[in-house]
Amino acid sequence: MLLEKLEAINNRFKEVAQQITDPDIIGDMKRYIQLNKEYKDLEEIVEAYMEYKNVVDNIKSSKEMLATEKDEEFREMAKMELEELQEREEKLEEKIKILLVPSDPQDGKNAIVEIRAGTGGDEAAIFAGDLFRMYMKYCEKKGWKTEVVDMNEGTSGGYKEVVFNVTGNKVYGILKYESGVHRVQRVPQTETQGRVHTSAATVAVLPEADEFDIDLKMNDVRKDTYCSSGPGGQSVNTTYSAVRLTHIPTGLVVTCQDQKSQIKNFEKALKVLRTRLFDMEYKKYLDEIASQRKTMVSTGDRSAKIRTYNYPQGRVTDHRISLTLYNLSNIVDGEIDEIIDALQVAENAEKLKEGVA
Repeated sequence: MLLEKLEAINNRFKEVAQQITDPDIIGDMKRYIQLNKEYKDLEEIVEAYMEYKNVVDNIKSSKEMLATEKDEEFREMAKMELEELQEREEKLEEKIKILLVPSDPQDGKNAIVEIRAGTGGDEAAIFAGDLFRMYMKYCEKKGWKTEVVDMNEGTSGGYKEVVFNVTGNKVYGILKYESGVHRVQRVPQTETQGRVHTSAATVAVLPEADEFDIDLKMNDVRKDTYCSSGPGGQSVNTTYSAVRLTHIPTGLVVTCQDQKSQIKNFEKALKVLRTRLFDMEYKKYLDEIASQRKTMVSTGDRSAKIRTYNYPQGRVTDHRISLTLYNLSNIVDGEIDEIIDALQVAENAEKLKEGVA
């Protein structure tokens, strides 16, 4: 029974609330962070449970009134109230079922986003720049903080590669739907014949790893410094502020030259390296889920084509859920909520169909 399940969750919520005030728990930072995360995850379910329990109690009272009340006016009022309450009960049950669907344990994390120009030469780099601008605008609208880690500019504009951090509430759980190959169809600025070309860029959204997620031994990391080549004023090409980190066991290489300070660049690069190492493990978890699910709207193969931006027709198509919208100019201006919402609904429906909840 749903109420019994929710009562058990409420008891656990009370237990966690007590534990996070325990001095011994506060002293164990790893345990304290885990419990705080669990508290936040349970809080929304408990709030919905309180409202649901109240509605169920009121339905019971309205039914009792209908069974005993003789006054027709009171009976009519009770009948109307009962109809409203039953409608509310139905909506709350749907909401709670979705809340009870086990979410990806990484959904609450911040994210590191990597955009790389794919096929299409200069036009692909320009398109990667358009995607970067789209995400910057979207993050700004969500009130999220963004910070560029590294960028490699294209010869005719845009970026061959750009990496940035996004900090905010449940960032990864929302942005993860953007991982994959994005394709653009339009007449490039460099095209003289007016022909439509197809170019692509790859987006990878990684859950940011904190120091408790991965045991990174500094003995395994080689640090090299060099002169920055990007924007940065007088210090460019004069001070060794850019940092390159190489993880010797895996061969992973991370660079950061965004800041004038070598220390800040080192900290940023270390964050990305830790995240990429964590992502190698996390990818195994994603592959395991992908083998069990059909559409995998959020975490499918990152090399799969997920979306097409067609400029001549002003349309954007998300191929995972066959969604086509004719408001391309708004979408590339950061209005991607409608697409992400539709992907979340599709994924939740799929999970519910599997009977996970």
